[in-house]
Amino acid sequence: MSARSKITPLPLLMLAALPMPMGWLVAKAAESADPGEATDFGDEAARSLVYWWQCWPALAAALVALAGFWLARGRPWPRRVEAALLVPAILAGCALPFLVIGSGFEVGPGAWVFLLGVLALIWHLFALLSGEEGYARHLLVPGLFGVAVIYLWQVLVQGFEIPAVLLPPPTGVALSFVDQTAEMWGDFVQTVLRSVVRGYLIGCGAGFVVAILADRIPFLARGLLPFGNLVSALPIVGIAPIMVMWFGFDWQSKAAVVAVMTFFPMLVNTLSGLAESERIQIDLMRSYAAGYWRTLVMLRLPNALPFIFNALKINSTLALIGAIVAEFFGTPIVGMGFRISTAVARMDLGVVWATIVVAALTGSLAYGGIAMVERAVTAWHQSYRRR
Repeated sequence: MSARSKITPLPLLMLAALPMPMGWLVAKAAESADPGEATDFGDEAARSLVYWWQCWPALAAALVALAGFWLARGRPWPRRVEAALLVPAILAGCALPFLVIGSGFEVGPGAWVFLLGVLALIWHLFALLSGEEGYARHLLVPGLFGVAVIYLWQVLVQGFEIPAVLLPPPTGVALSFVDQTAEMWGDFVQTVLRSVVRGYLIGCGAGFVVAILADRIPFLARGLLPFGNLVSALPIVGIAPIMVMWFGFDWQSKAAVVAVMTFFPMLVNTLSGLAESERIQIDLMRSYAAGYWRTLVMLRLPNALPFIFNALKINSTLALIGAIVAEFFGTPIVGMGFRISTAVARMDLGVVWATIVVAALTGSLAYGGIAMVERAVTAWHQSYRRR
């Protein structure tokens, strides 16, 4: 059975309806008054609380939301049934601000209070879905949370009439993406497929090989780790211009920046993973006459896999950031960093946000893909058995 939510949206939903009778009377009185007669602040405040109710589609959406809430919370339904009953109420409540705006009204305080109640319903829906197992928790909740964030972004920008120069709505970002699809594909190829992928493979591969050598030759570890800490503290804006001077303006300089940024995280994490094997395990391998390389392959590297995959996940986002920042310091007339810098100069914030979304989705998909491979490869590890 479903547990009752600690946060009930009923007070917020009803609070929006409380000023309705008074505001309606004030609005009707104002219609019959002399147009030239001044109205005091109280009349204006009362009308501002109620005029959105005069939008009949919005009023219908509000009634659907209230009815859905009462139906879902009227008795202790199972979690999935209650979640299904809440969905129509939430959809109707979320549509309300757009119905008000589409009818030529402004979104007044009453509508915002009502929207807070709808957000409380969404909160309760997430709590219900989080209590389920399987896809509802791992896929549905994160996906719906992202949709809720985009919805809030859209409704706040439209409701408060925020200029697109400051923050474009998601619909504006989507239109910019559609208009600039060909250019953004060229930017993706230049930044991700040429710079990021090559620099990522070089940096991670070199870091892994050097970590094996440093494990075999101890003085390398003692010398490289302090140097790695020093290089990791260097800002990207200090490394990028040097690499552009050394390797030119094309993808090679960006790949070099990515390689530098990804080398030391892989080195440090691999060394930490190789040191994870317990002494008794190593002694057991020696009792079977296993040498260094056999022990490395059969015992120490498998134990180090969670650390190695951790470095791969961290580097998947670092690589993209490094390549984009490096493109600010010199690039051909293509690339995500180039597109952002030129669009900002033209005050075309829609293109800027569209490029940011492409970069964020690319980094998230890369991180998620590596995490899925990690789970398949290291499912036997004790870190997963504890979950």
